[in-house]
Amino acid sequence: MRIAIISDIHSNLEALEKTFEVIEEHNVQEIICLGDIIGYGANPNECLSLVKARCQHVLLGNHDEAVFRTSNVYQFNKNARSAIVWTSRQLNTESINYLKSLPVTLVNHNAFFTHASPYMPQEWHYIITAEDALANLSFFSQDICFIGHSHVPAIFYGDKQVSNVEKGKRYIINVGSVGQPRDNDRRLCFGLFDTENFTFQHVRAEYNVKAAMEKILNAGLPEVLAERLAIGK
Repeated sequence: MRIAIISDIHSNLEALEKTFEVIEEHNVQEIICLGDIIGYGANPNECLSLVKARCQHVLLGNHDEAVFRTSNVYQFNKNARSAIVWTSRQLNTESINYLKSLPVTLVNHNAFFTHASPYMPQEWHYIITAEDALANLSFFSQDICFIGHSHVPAIFYGDKQVSNVEKGKRYIINVGSVGQPRDNDRRLCFGLFDTENFTFQHVRAEYNVKAAMEKILNAGLPEVLAERLAIGK
């Protein structure tokens, strides 16, 4: 089975629509979303509706949680906080109830899925380095743990970062960000996992960045949230 794993859409409808177009080209049987569907961008309701319709499994991210657990918003920087406040005013009741229903983890296909880390998943810890990944290996028993959260694609094996996976070894894989990449590459990013052949690849694609930026500015959201889309940072 081929699985597409998406994360960190952040209300970027242009990136999300392009992602689903690319997924259709890869003969994918299942789509899993690791959360942070909303925040930062200008189309929260539209992105939520599309994810709900297209993904077989959807998990909760910290930005998703912040719109209904408002005490968490103070953990964000001022731009992220402004975006969450704006987003919470845009969301309809159906969208908020949907977010409240989302689980934090998923175990499927001998893999562990979560937004941030297998260690205390709802505390939203970051896995940035190979050392971080190594410290998290004991908190799941499956072959692979798929994460998002940092917006930086990576494959961690043991205490190092690698470029591919091999059967019989255990990995933590960050699938990257659909809607707000932060690895100096503005193209959308998601993961593609073949469960039978035990292969994984990061998939990148261009999308209409200009349109997404203009929507953010027109909505009155912080300019930096638009500017960073142009450079992927």
